[in-house]
Amino acid sequence: PFQSTLQIFHYNGGICIAQSLKIPHDRKQADFDKIIQQLLSTSNARAIIIFASDEDIRGILNATKRADQVGHFLWIGSDSWGAKSSPIHQLEDAAVGAVTILPKRATIAGFDAYFTSRTLENNRRNVWFAEYWEENFNCKLMSSSKKEDTSRKCTGQERIGTDSKYEQEGKVQFVIDAVYAMAHALHNMQKELCPDTSGVCPEMDQAGGKKLLKYIRNVSFNGSAGTPVTFNRNGDAPGRYDLFQYQMNNSSTPGYKVIGQWMDTLQLNDMQWPNGETGIPISVCNLPCKTGERKKMVKGMPCCWHCELCDGYQYQYDETTCKLCPYNMRPNGNRTGCQPIPIVKLEWHSPWAVIPVFLAMLGIIATIFVMATFIRYNDTPIVRASGRELSYVLLTGIFLCYIITFLMIAKPDVGICSFRRIFLGLGMCISYAALLTKTNRIYRIFEEGKKSVTPPRLISPTSQLAITSSLISVQLLGVFIWFGVDPPNIVIDYDEQKTMNPSQARGMLKCDITDLQIICSLGYSILLMVTCTVYAIKTRGVPENFNEAKPIGFTMYTTCIVWLAFIPIFFGTAQSAEKLYIQTTTLTISMNLSASVALGMLYMPKVYVIIFHPELNVQKRKRSFKAVVTAATMSTRLSHKPSDRPNGEAKTELCENVDPNSECHHASPPPISQNYLINLAKYGFN
Repeated sequence: PFQSTLQIFHYNGGICIAQSLKIPHDRKQADFDKIIQQLLSTSNARAIIIFASDEDIRGILNATKRADQVGHFLWIGSDSWGAKSSPIHQLEDAAVGAVTILPKRATIAGFDAYFTSRTLENNRRNVWFAEYWEENFNCKLMSSSKKEDTSRKCTGQERIGTDSKYEQEGKVQFVIDAVYAMAHALHNMQKELCPDTSGVCPEMDQAGGKKLLKYIRNVSFNGSAGTPVTFNRNGDAPGRYDLFQYQMNNSSTPGYKVIGQWMDTLQLNDMQWPNGETGIPISVCNLPCKTGERKKMVKGMPCCWHCELCDGYQYQYDETTCKLCPYNMRPNGNRTGCQPIPIVKLEWHSPWAVIPVFLAMLGIIATIFVMATFIRYNDTPIVRASGRELSYVLLTGIFLCYIITFLMIAKPDVGICSFRRIFLGLGMCISYAALLTKTNRIYRIFEEGKKSVTPPRLISPTSQLAITSSLISVQLLGVFIWFGVDPPNIVIDYDEQKTMNPSQARGMLKCDITDLQIICSLGYSILLMVTCTVYAIKTRGVPENFNEAKPIGFTMYTTCIVWLAFIPIFFGTAQSAEKLYIQTTTLTISMNLSASVALGMLYMPKVYVIIFHPELNVQKRKRSFKAVVTAATMSTRLSHKPSDRPNGEAKTELCENVDPNSECHHASPPPISQNYLINLAKYGFN
């Protein structure tokens, strides 16, 4: 019956049952405590429908008090609780607000007079009446009686209602109606099966209980209370109930108050709730989920759920579903939909951009100053000795190395991306192509001078420009091929800064240049740089008075260190959320430092002399070729005393005076070849 009632609640009443608990037959106090704790596990489900005996109701109410939950639960009792005082005796505070039901009943006139006149003499046909007599008057009829809680013997003269408390049982009406329903069913069955016979005929005798039930369900008559007695197709009589609530307040006497009735429709009034609640208490399995949370339904409990937040980049699609936002979107503040991810780029005012821009501006000013100085003093000996043509080429490359900083920070578009591709490696390529041409020229001059007096080929300014241009054209050719294979474009990278917190997600606006393409674009310049470094090492022993090989060497050594530091930083930050900022800053600072090293070591000393010591910017006396050759053949005037130098230092010096009587008090290694000195005299700088 209990399971059937639950099914009716589920399917007919539309009521959600959060928990269905059974009270054990051999219940103990701990069992009631356990039931209360289980009910509290769904704390929002406060309404408890209880089908139990009086003692079990008391056990539940007592457990509620022990758990200090008086007023939390809203009790709804079946007709077994009804309006009885026994289930709530001395537990009234725990039962406040309890709603109970009883079938609507009426007092049957004449039944009281009949029943109170019943005695042991006139009611012998009722086999249970003697037991009732003992219980009602608390006495024993005979020594073999099972009643053991009293020793008083019944006299038989006791009278119901006079010697005992009497109140008509509320279910008398239904017992009478049930008997009449059976009588009407038998009568209708006899009329149909035995139309020509009075009494029970063979057909009726063999009909059986199922056929009789069919007649019972079809009866219709006015009952003992004057109300119609009928049954629906499920065998149930029309529901007619009185509704009670146990109320306790200062304005009325505590007790059960009629608060409504059910007769085809529900009528309610004058309800009160525990703890002074004014509104109708809410009893649900779970509270509604917050915005941005989905319902995760509990298996077997269609109206119970757990609330789960739509986390990450998910939004609440409907009550029970979270969906992932498109790759270029993120959930809005309350996760009810998606909104575009903000697009950012490297800003000019960003700390990642301020330092490179500052260095680049200083470098550009310095480069323009050097270039202007060289143009102003274009025909002076220092400028001419520096190789004017390659110097201007080199200064142009240095200038472009500074300019690339502004292109890397500017807002990307197709034009900016195109210029980035062109100038990313071009400035370095121009610089190192010019330096490589210089170091190669010096190397060839001195190597050739060791072998013959014939000057090496391609050492004129025009030839040097042609060699430098051919080296630069390789870089430009590669860039143009890159343009043809993969035209420049802008992309928005949503993965780089797609953080765990969607509110911090950003789309990075940048050119479609990968890390590998950047390295490939710089790779040719790095190759030129390494080759130039090798030549700088080979020409490190050339005397200072003849060329700028040593400053070039120092420049290349420092530049190699800069770029060796750049590579691990560039690739080591590939997985960082700040990848674009770090790599752009590292690249631009590395290029600024490379340009600054070349500018500072190769040109600042010359500019210093030109401006602050113009007396040194004069043509030196040239030795005649004959004097140089004569000096070279005078090996007797060159001493070989390396031990005179500390730490075995040896230095070769050519005496300025070729007078045989003059002495050179400097130790030197074995004599330098005549061809070597001839080439020094003819092609050396200064």
